[in-house]
Amino acid sequence: MLQTPAMAAAVWTERGRRTVNLVWTLTGARSNHTALKSSYDAVIIGGGHNGLVAAAYLQKGGVKTAVLERRHLLGGAAVSEEIFPGFLFSRCSYLLSLLRPHIYRDLELEKHGLKVYMRDPHAFTPMLEEGVRGLPPRSLTLGADLAKNQNEIGKFSQRDAKAYPEFVAYLDKLGAAIHPLLDAPPVDIPGVTTGSLRKRLTAAKTLTPIVKCGLKLGRNLPEFYEIVTAPIMKILTRWFESEPLRATLATDGVIGAMTSPSNPGSGYVLLHHVMGELETEKGAWGYVEGGMGGVSQSIAKAARSYGVDIFTEKDVGQILVGSDGSARGVALKDGTEIHSKVVLSNATPYVTFKNLTPQAALSPEFIRAVDQIDYTSPVTKINVAVDKLPNFLASPTPDDKPGPHHQCSIHLNCESVDILETAYKDAQSGRPSTRPMLEMTIPSVLDPTLAPPGCHVVSLFCQFTPYHIEGREWTDQDREAFADTAFDWVEQYAPGFKKSVVGRDILCPSDLERIFGLTGGNIFHGSMSLDQLYLARPLPALSDYRSPIKGLYLCGSGCHPGGGVMGSPGWNAALTVMADLKRR
Repeated sequence: MLQTPAMAAAVWTERGRRTVNLVWTLTGARSNHTALKSSYDAVIIGGGHNGLVAAAYLQKGGVKTAVLERRHLLGGAAVSEEIFPGFLFSRCSYLLSLLRPHIYRDLELEKHGLKVYMRDPHAFTPMLEEGVRGLPPRSLTLGADLAKNQNEIGKFSQRDAKAYPEFVAYLDKLGAAIHPLLDAPPVDIPGVTTGSLRKRLTAAKTLTPIVKCGLKLGRNLPEFYEIVTAPIMKILTRWFESEPLRATLATDGVIGAMTSPSNPGSGYVLLHHVMGELETEKGAWGYVEGGMGGVSQSIAKAARSYGVDIFTEKDVGQILVGSDGSARGVALKDGTEIHSKVVLSNATPYVTFKNLTPQAALSPEFIRAVDQIDYTSPVTKINVAVDKLPNFLASPTPDDKPGPHHQCSIHLNCESVDILETAYKDAQSGRPSTRPMLEMTIPSVLDPTLAPPGCHVVSLFCQFTPYHIEGREWTDQDREAFADTAFDWVEQYAPGFKKSVVGRDILCPSDLERIFGLTGGNIFHGSMSLDQLYLARPLPALSDYRSPIKGLYLCGSGCHPGGGVMGSPGWNAALTVMADLKRR
């Protein structure tokens, strides 16, 4: 039975309740109709989207593969869960754009059920201000139509409106240049610099993506170097003068990252978020029908069609290492052993090497290096069930009818960069932000399968919140207090929001770690900072997906090219494994 607004005080959290599973999740993920065998060519730890991508390509390549997922459903952070009866949420990851087009085509994901609702416009930033002459407060809406964007930006600065198309072309050019690097492992430095001439020539092939990237950049190489190393505000201040535009664009430079727009490296975070595409539209983001679990389910169906065995509720306790120092399979926590030629871990590097690998099999120096990987996270995710569409003062919509802005990423507390900087400084001091940066999405505006008629699911991606509050763990009271703060701010932009809430699911960084296995709560499996990219992701000794243990590989977002639902780490790892198996 649907809750009423009067019941909103009965807040739901993961602790103390059992998640309700959808019938399609139960039939599509839990039941494999295949018994777990004692031996495979490859075993993959974790049924996140990268692990499933790796499995599909390995099996297509003739490598008999099994996927073992700890939770009751597949997808890792890309999952759909019915947290409250009738309300289906993308509980962690909530938007799709970065999925590599060749993976989409190779695995025939549309055939296997993946459907995406394109969003246009893309971004909506309302102001907190008094309207002039009875008009609503101003807002900034950006979408695919450059002329409309210029009209919107012109409300704040004609100079910025004129510069905006050139800025978009500048980002497109730099983002497109990265694509060759996404679809290949980093350069094999040891292979190029040591060994026989034959080995060096073979390793030299790994230079090809770098060469392609350089050729695409051409004379733009200095601009590329600048954007990947500079604070995003250095770039934005050069291009624009209006605060709402600069702050809106700056959010993509800090989203998911414990950094401020004034910190070096935030430029690359922005570039990482704008280099995707959906249905050939560059930089577009969309909602997956049925939630983000639809991505994982479509990849799983493709993998199963090739013969992959996929299991849920199979909690791996340890990676088995033989007397020769090679990976020999895995042992489940219930004692079951599954032997294999190779093991791929879709878990974070920390979980893989600190929790699952026998420590005696690793050198003390390597373990110390793993301990130094940065997993700092600023994110608290709040999933909200509402019985009424939010009505924004800056763009009012009568009769609970959705406007174009309701399908956007709605940026609240993002009308000036100073607000973002202050929120960041709060978290740096060990406190949740008192005026947090909020990215609100309402996917049910486009996807009616997510909520009962007249109701909606709302996602609040909140920054900045620390892993510990002044050195201690979050309590339930802390969670509720922060959610209240976030809702109070939403209320200022959209009066009546708090009364519409019928349930909320609050996930602070430690909850994201506990539920989804995201070390530190970091959505990227490790910070996307300059010292943890490309040849150094997650460590210089681990950038080629191979570990110090022969036959053990990484295939998750903790390795190159990083986070987001793109599938490239899984694809690259699978190619690396198949190449190694051929050499045996």
